[in-house]
Amino acid sequence: MIFRTLAVSFAGVLVSGPVFAQVTTDAGTIDPAKIERFFNQPGYSPYAGHNYPMRPLWGEIHLHTSWSGDAIAGGTRVGPDDALRYAEGHEITSSTGQQVRLSRPYDYMMVADHSDALGVMSGVLAGESALMADPQLKKWNQGMNAGGAEASKVMIEIITAQGEGKLPKPMTDNDTQFDMWRKMTEIVESHNDPGRFTALIGYEWTSNFGGGNNLHRNVVYRDGKSFADQVRPMTTFDSEQPRDLWDWMQGYEDKTGGKVLAVPHNGNLSNGLMFSTETPDGHPIDQKWVETRARWEPLYEITQGKGTSEQHPSLAPADEFANFEIWDKGNLNVKPKKPGDLNYEYAREALKRGLKLEQEFGTNPFKFGFVGSTDAHTGVSSTEENNFWGKFPNSEPSPERSTGNAFDFEGRTIKDWQLGASGLTAVWAGENSRASIWDAMKRKEVYATTGTRMFVRFFGGWDFAAEDALRRDPAAVGYGKGVPMGSDLPPVPDGAKAPSFLVAALKDPLSGNLDRIQIVKGWLDAKGEMQEHVYDVVWAGDRKPGADGKVPLVGSTVDLPNATWTNTIGAPELIAVWHDPDFDPALKAFYYARVIEIPTPRWTAYDAAYFKETFAPEVPMEVTERAYASPIWYTPGG
Repeated sequence: MIFRTLAVSFAGVLVSGPVFAQVTTDAGTIDPAKIERFFNQPGYSPYAGHNYPMRPLWGEIHLHTSWSGDAIAGGTRVGPDDALRYAEGHEITSSTGQQVRLSRPYDYMMVADHSDALGVMSGVLAGESALMADPQLKKWNQGMNAGGAEASKVMIEIITAQGEGKLPKPMTDNDTQFDMWRKMTEIVESHNDPGRFTALIGYEWTSNFGGGNNLHRNVVYRDGKSFADQVRPMTTFDSEQPRDLWDWMQGYEDKTGGKVLAVPHNGNLSNGLMFSTETPDGHPIDQKWVETRARWEPLYEITQGKGTSEQHPSLAPADEFANFEIWDKGNLNVKPKKPGDLNYEYAREALKRGLKLEQEFGTNPFKFGFVGSTDAHTGVSSTEENNFWGKFPNSEPSPERSTGNAFDFEGRTIKDWQLGASGLTAVWAGENSRASIWDAMKRKEVYATTGTRMFVRFFGGWDFAAEDALRRDPAAVGYGKGVPMGSDLPPVPDGAKAPSFLVAALKDPLSGNLDRIQIVKGWLDAKGEMQEHVYDVVWAGDRKPGADGKVPLVGSTVDLPNATWTNTIGAPELIAVWHDPDFDPALKAFYYARVIEIPTPRWTAYDAAYFKETFAPEVPMEVTERAYASPIWYTPGG
């Protein structure tokens, strides 16, 4: 039988075949009412006509290569080209001569080498004659080529000299830096392949104000080489003040028409400066400071290899999951903290303080989403516990890292085992391109994980119902009835009693099952005091909350001697609709989702099994991987 297609154009609409029969009268003429009903009703495919992102894109924006002075001094020989090849899924040779490959390629990557002395130390390592005229650089050349402890000593000296503003003059030459920058953007451009792999352009501005107080920011470009090459990246030789970086960003956009954003690093190493209500040089923050920070810094690095900065257990003793990969001995140079410093270093405290500052200034400077990165200085981005390559080459897999030092500043040490295999950023972008990924970051539709690749959806609104959690397409109902992570709740509609949230998580197929999903709420009470509460929203199994309202721990199936586990506990997916039981429409608040996996072996357990080594009793051997969805904010009056 031959099927003959009839096509009729009516009011600009092409109508054919079976559709024609549904929009005509019995006499065969077009019925406008039927046209209106047919084309305005949902189609059979639930995905046709929707432009929301259907899967997260995985990667990170904080990886260092041999073009960073401290990395090459510490033995890193993997440059930006190989680092990007590795992120694309290729096997490369690490700086210690071992073969390494990701379990699954990334969707995007940003090499974020230090703008200070970008690439210069490769010339020092090679002994270039112009650089060897400087006695300090000649000494460093000898130490780097000696390797081992001597090379590590050079790395520490470079970090210290940079923090004190005492780097040799050849390392601070602007023309040299600009030349190296243009070579860097050329390498990055050669790897950018929209739709398959996105190579973002960016750099790290490395302010160590006051000697090791970490105020680092990564600058992320939306643009390509033709834009990025027009303006020399800012260095700390120009200024160590974040406000001057923000001015640089404004200048870049004014000159090029391009776009940039900045991402502050883990605040746990800032010794109280990252979220202080004073500028680093001791002046009270003002209206301009608040508004400028809010504009340029929409994200915060909540987890990385040098610690997770969600919340400190001493600040939230009721939160049994706050004590996770905490690194709190001091700042970047391991200088001890002063009383009160912790209050200004962690994301949850900053989010609450942001609400308080918004009451004073009308703008919230700490209204940020969450990203995770490694901050690895090896050229190897590694976040899987069984594939962890450390911070520097001396922390790459070996029997020695069971007792080795990751950092040693005049006897103030951080052990290798204190490093965490963290983290990654999932971006809900419509397509794999620079513009789409950057735009998702700017609107904060991102979430951080400690290395796992679980899927997480988080939406807020006013009329989510329990049956919405039965849907197999949470995005459709989430975008249809609410707003996604990183957004503001719309104004309270008439009749609404409390906000509702739809949250869903699907396990990483290579990682552990899910223990639970929690929603963390922070708010200002009627007296303007900062408050917080962690709610268990949905969990695996038939556990019941105790008298304290807490759901018992899920247990553990970890087999430490063999560094393995079974997914016989937990759940592969969790989804729920939750209504805030303590909502007060007069009080500012924020909400974010935290998804916890069941315990699995930590990288230390894999090392112990592989190298037949024994770690000290205080070394953690299990880990509960997790994800942090960017917050959703509520403001009275909308």
